[in-house]
Amino acid sequence: MSTRKKTDYPGVFFREVSRALGKGSERVYYVVYKKAGRFYEEKAGKQYQDNMSPAKAARIRGELMEGKRLSRKKKREREKAANKAELDKWTINRLWESYVKTREPGPGFVADKARYHKHIKKPFGSKAPSEIKPLEVERLRINLSKTLAPQTVKHVLNLLTWITNYGAKNQLCEGLTFYVKKPVVNNVKTEYLTPDQMNNLLDTIENQPNYQVGNLMKVALFTGMRKGELLNLLWKDLDFERGFITIRDPKGVKDQIIPMNDAAREVLETHPRESRKYIFPGRDGGKRVTIDAAARKIKKKAGLPKDFRAIHGLRHHFASMLASSGKVDMYTLQKLLTHKSPLMTQRYAHLRDETLKQASQLMNDLVTDVRNSKAKLVEINQ
Repeated sequence: MSTRKKTDYPGVFFREVSRALGKGSERVYYVVYKKAGRFYEEKAGKQYQDNMSPAKAARIRGELMEGKRLSRKKKREREKAANKAELDKWTINRLWESYVKTREPGPGFVADKARYHKHIKKPFGSKAPSEIKPLEVERLRINLSKTLAPQTVKHVLNLLTWITNYGAKNQLCEGLTFYVKKPVVNNVKTEYLTPDQMNNLLDTIENQPNYQVGNLMKVALFTGMRKGELLNLLWKDLDFERGFITIRDPKGVKDQIIPMNDAAREVLETHPRESRKYIFPGRDGGKRVTIDAAARKIKKKAGLPKDFRAIHGLRHHFASMLASSGKVDMYTLQKLLTHKSPLMTQRYAHLRDETLKQASQLMNDLVTDVRNSKAKLVEINQ
């Protein structure tokens, strides 16, 4: 190492070093200063590479002594700590990678995976939940609303909320510091088949080879069970002796038991046991993940309306038929559908109301007939 040489500025010295590629030499300036009773030596910079001079080095020395500048060692320690904090930070990307391990495979997961990579990863992936600003989420909501349906936008924002809540619930990080406003979605849709459409569907099911899907659709029609409940249905859940079906974890509530009517019993008793566990199994007897494509084919072949949902629509049809019969009250219908709240069953109330109106009108017609008959008798006697 070259000899240390003084400058005209106290505490500032330099050493001569060779430059690369044979470009001669340059000075490397250093400063020496005392702080809190200790002496420190700090590199200020190179003559050409850092455009360093004795005067500039002297200013750096003053800032170091006054605590206005960090030493190179302190800077390195701070950068190292920052890098470690960045590596330890639970970003949305990191939370997503952990969160997906808790999700069961299926169409819902596939859809959420696509939503994450398409709409959430780019704007929020590198941020921790606490770093996300309300305006950023609101901007995402507005931009998505320009091209996507309100329900789709709601799905995206729900997913962002689930990911951040997962982090907070598991004490991995702080959650969002604000409430995520979601679009209001009017999803009160009641689907109903005409008698001809229902007969066409049943005839199509009888005359197609995929009995697994066909029987599942029949059970959906006869019981009103949800698609997920049917795919989860186990042989041990069927009580043929007492005539009941146990539904496991029906959409967030405790296990429920519904009656097994004769039509459902006939399907389930004759259904082939291709799995020891699942009634409607997938490959190798395991849990079936999806049934949508096969069910849509049957729906199309039966000539059902395009907007009729192949499985969930059958649940609506089940509820609509019972409600419009006038023989089932809303409380009983709620229990059959395993609705958590009676408000969810109210979408069918208008069908029952219409039946009650017709019954009331029948009384009017009967009274009118009696009055007309009396008038005719009086006319004849006159």
